[in-house]
Amino acid sequence: MIADKVLFLVLDGISDRPCEALNGLTPLAAAKTPVLDRIAAEGICGIMDSVSPGIRPGSDTSHLALLGYPPQEYYTGRGPLEAEGTGIHMTAGMIGFRCNFATVDADGLVTDRRAGRISGTAPLAEAIREGVDLSPLGLEFRFESGAGHRAALALVGEGLGDKISSNDPKKEGARPLPIRPCTDDPADAKTAAACNEFIRQSAKILYEHPINVRRMEEGLPPGNLLLIRGAGKMGKFPQFEERYSLSGSVISAATLISGIGKVVGLEHIPVPGTTGSVDSDLNAKVRAALGELDRKDFVLMNIKGADEAGHDGKGIQKRDFIEVIDTALEPLLDLSNTLIVVCADHSTPCSIKDHSADPVPVVIRGPGVRVDRNVRFDEISCAEGGLHRIRGGDLMPIALDLINKSHKYGA
Repeated sequence: MIADKVLFLVLDGISDRPCEALNGLTPLAAAKTPVLDRIAAEGICGIMDSVSPGIRPGSDTSHLALLGYPPQEYYTGRGPLEAEGTGIHMTAGMIGFRCNFATVDADGLVTDRRAGRISGTAPLAEAIREGVDLSPLGLEFRFESGAGHRAALALVGEGLGDKISSNDPKKEGARPLPIRPCTDDPADAKTAAACNEFIRQSAKILYEHPINVRRMEEGLPPGNLLLIRGAGKMGKFPQFEERYSLSGSVISAATLISGIGKVVGLEHIPVPGTTGSVDSDLNAKVRAALGELDRKDFVLMNIKGADEAGHDGKGIQKRDFIEVIDTALEPLLDLSNTLIVVCADHSTPCSIKDHSADPVPVVIRGPGVRVDRNVRFDEISCAEGGLHRIRGGDLMPIALDLINKSHKYGA
C-alpha cells in the first residue's frame, strides 16, 4: 500500500537544549509523549537542519525550506509574508512589514516589546486605519492585526524601496529607534519617511484608545507603540499545486505561516479557538486537519505554543504544553492512507530565549515507510534513526517519493 495523502505537522520551536529546571533534559525529552513516541516507533526518524548546519533559521525561512522553496532564492523578508497572513493581499512589488504592539513609558522607553502579549487588537488596528493619513506623501497603506501582539503593515504607492532599518531597539529599557534608509536610493528614503510618519500618527491614536486606557487602569501594559521590522518587497512564488501536483491547505494560528501557505497557493483554513499560544484549542485544529485530508492531498499544520514558551524561557511550561500537544494528536494514529511527517521548524532553547541552529527531530510514518529501531520522539533519540541527518529542503522530495509522486532523475 502507498499513501496518497500527506500531513506535514510542524511543532513550532519544540526542539530545545538541556534545561536546568528539567534536570538536564530538554522539554521534549522530559515530557510524557505516548502518541509522538508511537509515531516514532512506527516510522523512520532523523534530525534535520531546517536550512543548513549552523544557520539559525527563522520560522519564515524554515517553512519555505520545508515546503521546497529554497529561502536563498525566494525569501525577501518576513514582512510581506506576515502581511499576507493577516489578510492583506500582497501583489508583487508591494512593501510589507511585520509589527508588534509594544509598550513605552512616560519617558519614551520601551518597557515591553510585546505589550504583555496583548490580544484582541482588532479595534486598535481599526482605529489606526481610520486615523492615520499618508496621502500627503502620495501613499496608501494597509494595516491589520494578527495573533496576539502581532500585526502587519503594507505600503502602496510609487517609488518605494525595502532597504530600511527598524525602530525596534530589540531590548527593553531603550528608546525606539528612528527608521533610516540603508542605501542612498531615494526609494528607500521615501519608505523610511513614510514609516516614521505612520509610527508618529499611530502612537497618538494608540495612547488615547479606550482599550489602552483601560489596560493602564488595570495595571496591564498598553499597546501604545508599533515596532516595525522585517521590511520586504513582495516577490512571485510558483504555486504549490503546479509544482507538486498536490492540492493543499494550511492550518495555523500564526499569521506568518498562514501567509507563507497562501502565497504558495495553499488554502488557509481558519479554526476558531486557535490562538498560536499555550491556550490554543488544539483539538479543533486536529479535527480541521482531518477534515482537510478528506478533500485535499496535502495539509500543513503548524502548532506554535511551545515556541512561545521557549522565547519566554519557561522550560516547565514548554514541557507541559508538549504533553497537551501529544494528547491532542491521538486521532492522527488512525490515519491509514496518509504519510505523517512530524518535525520542528527550528529549535527555541529556553536557555537563550531565541532560535538556535541546533538540528530538530523529524519522523515520517505511513504505508511503505521503512521502520527503524527508534521508539522515542526527542532530539537525541531521533538522531539515531534511519533518516540520519537531513536538511529541510530534503523533506518534500522524500515525501513525494514515498507517495510515488517523484520523477526519475536520469534514464
